[in-house]
Amino acid sequence: MFLDNTKTLFGRLMISIDGISLSAQDKQLIQNRHVGGLILFARNFQSQTQILELCNDIKNIKQNIIIAVDQEGGRVQRFQGQYTKLPSMQAIGDYCLRNNSHGFAADLGWLMSSELMASGIDISFAPVLDVDRSTSSIIGNRSFSNNPQNVIDLASQFIHGMNEAGMQATGKHFPGHGGVKEDSHIAEPIDTRSYKDLIDHDLKPFVGLKDTLSAVMTAHITYPDIDQVCVSFSEIWLKNILRSKIGFDGVIFSDDLTMKGAGKINMQEKAMKAINAGCDMVLVCNDYEGANQVINCFEKENCKGVEKIGTMQKSKIIDWNELADNPRAIKIKQVIKTIEAI
Repeated sequence: MFLDNTKTLFGRLMISIDGISLSAQDKQLIQNRHVGGLILFARNFQSQTQILELCNDIKNIKQNIIIAVDQEGGRVQRFQGQYTKLPSMQAIGDYCLRNNSHGFAADLGWLMSSELMASGIDISFAPVLDVDRSTSSIIGNRSFSNNPQNVIDLASQFIHGMNEAGMQATGKHFPGHGGVKEDSHIAEPIDTRSYKDLIDHDLKPFVGLKDTLSAVMTAHITYPDIDQVCVSFSEIWLKNILRSKIGFDGVIFSDDLTMKGAGKINMQEKAMKAINAGCDMVLVCNDYEGANQVINCFEKENCKGVEKIGTMQKSKIIDWNELADNPRAIKIKQVIKTIEAI
């Protein structure tokens, strides 16, 4: 029998919504015990006060839910306008390395997290730990560097800043999306490299930061030398390698299961494959029908909630107006202008 302890258990499905406020359909979905997360996109954004009101409305319906967004900077920044325009991770990395100023990565992590938390957001899915510069069509300048040690050093600082603000970090995309050209949003990438090749390169940041990260997000990539199914559905990758060999004990998120990289099987099968492989939470974005199918499947399969997802909720309350006057925030924004001018 399923014990629905709303104080400690979090549903294992993260959904999205269409508008800038909650519809009746949204409210019904959020109330479901299997929904433990909600991710926001640019279409949900109008202003900082609107986002804060939206997040408060979500939390008024359910406390045991995490609200997420992709606010990496560069090409991937869902909230604009009043929010600081963040440089790409590559621009940050180049600046820090050129000026021997790795601590600025911590400043950026702190500011990004602080602005989001002041708006009611729990997590940004960051940082990107993929090792790349120009190989991947979807990663590229989203990566700190094409050198694994630089990625570790810079991401470590960025995570420190996030944690200082009160936000937990999610490393993506395990075990590394930087080695394939194809975009897993629109293709099913295959990486033919050996496990040794990956350990010596792409996996290094995940190994080096395993005790610093609170969560990782999987890549929808298949590595036939290791397993014949994509990482998000692979017990070998998630249970044997990530959990046992690497020793990571945080939260595992699947990437969005509606992406082409997750294959052509139906949404219920995708969700159960990901859960059985070792994912703690699965994302089903931009698909109300698919989200409902997963809910029905989880109910049928008696899919129990997970306590540790709750560790991803923000741990501090930040006032937006006070943040705007914060000397550290003002100084960081001044440095960003010099990076943009380069």
